[in-house]
Amino acid sequence: MYRRLNPRHRSLSVILGVITMASVGVLLVWDADPHIFPARAHDFLGAFPLAMIALAYLVYQAAHRPALTEVVKAILLAVAFLFWAANQLWPDLRQATLFNDIAIAFFVFDVFLVIVGWPATSPDEAFAETYAAPLEKRRS
Repeated sequence: MYRRLNPRHRSLSVILGVITMASVGVLLVWDADPHIFPARAHDFLGAFPLAMIALAYLVYQAAHRPALTEVVKAILLAVAFLFWAANQLWPDLRQATLFNDIAIAFFVFDVFLVIVGWPATSPDEAFAETYAAPLEKRRS
């Protein structure tokens, strides 16, 4: 089960998240005016936020100290982001398509696990869902 963290325990993942969001901003600046960047900058600019959010998420999960099954699921998601980052960083590499396909497989598998409710320790809020008590309980 997830634990509420105090700000000190969450700070590293928040710092990494802020760096990640700033890098997304730089990526969008590249989209607006690619001529102000060096050639092939997009490869790095596309890969960096994907790798950073994978790291930030793992740090965030480590601070929560979730059950082993939750750790496995977090690693699965982080690895998906890292394969996607590899595809962005090395688009001309022969294995780039394979990296992309592995990322797709892991993302799809992660969402499938949410749909089937694995691990059972995951709160319903784990996939942008919020809990609402059944109507009968709200009326009581």
